[in-house]
Amino acid sequence: MSQLVHTAIAPPHREAEPGGSRHYWEFGVLGLLLLGLYSSVLRHLLAQWGNDPNFSHGFIVPLFSIFVVWQERKRLGQLAPRPSWYGLVIMVFGLCALIVGQMGAELFLARTSLLIVLAGLIVLFYGWAFFRVLLFPWAFLFLMVPMPAIIFNQITFPLQLLASRVSAAILPIFGVPILREGNVINLPSMALEVAEACSGIRSLMSLIALSIIYGYLLEKRLWIRYLLAIAAVPIAVAANSVRIIGTGLLVQYWDPEKAEGYFHASWGWLIFVISLILLYGLHALVTRIWPERNATS
Repeated sequence: MSQLVHTAIAPPHREAEPGGSRHYWEFGVLGLLLLGLYSSVLRHLLAQWGNDPNFSHGFIVPLFSIFVVWQERKRLGQLAPRPSWYGLVIMVFGLCALIVGQMGAELFLARTSLLIVLAGLIVLFYGWAFFRVLLFPWAFLFLMVPMPAIIFNQITFPLQLLASRVSAAILPIFGVPILREGNVINLPSMALEVAEACSGIRSLMSLIALSIIYGYLLEKRLWIRYLLAIAAVPIAVAANSVRIIGTGLLVQYWDPEKAEGYFHASWGWLIFVISLILLYGLHALVTRIWPERNATS
């Protein structure tokens, strides 16, 4: 009897944990410290989003990640926090990346270190099960970080040449005589240079982000989500070629000055809308060929 009473009143034994759901204040304090530590990094990142049209999509990326986390709140609420000290190791690695990035003036490394530290915080306080649920919104945040200039230039120049070749192959079909020299298309009345801004890199970066958002919101099957994200690349290239071809037709058959003025500036928005229509058309075609059944794949 005494043994039964002793068993009933004895508090349950718990192993020491590095953190947990009851330690929200610790998570909050660390969050404030990291905000102060990364204040300059975040300030320059926001400035680049606002000033560089190539990465203006960065504003919507964290908002969508927050939305996905909110959508997963019930699933997260069903998980028991299992904090892991491995999260501290990940945080230290991220902070070392920040130090190296700041010392070497490498913005990409300094910015991505914030995401590494964020992953470490999740694992440290809540465990790997929580991080697996949050893996998609966490990985999506990498799209808000502008790629290094050396990689950006390696992508941009081939896109310029590709757009020039496609346009030079199609314009003669419409009766426009051309002579292509690299990324310059010579027309009878003027020369069209496929510059960096006309390479399609802006619409490509934005369309990849929006195709992922589109797939998450409107499609349950993972393989179609992957297909839409991959298809964003040829869709952006094709839409940008339409922009160059349209400019060439305006130069040849209307007025070169108008082609370089308002119509040239408005082509960007028009082509982006066309890209979204093509993305929607591809999704509609795929779902028509492979209709969704009761059992999701």
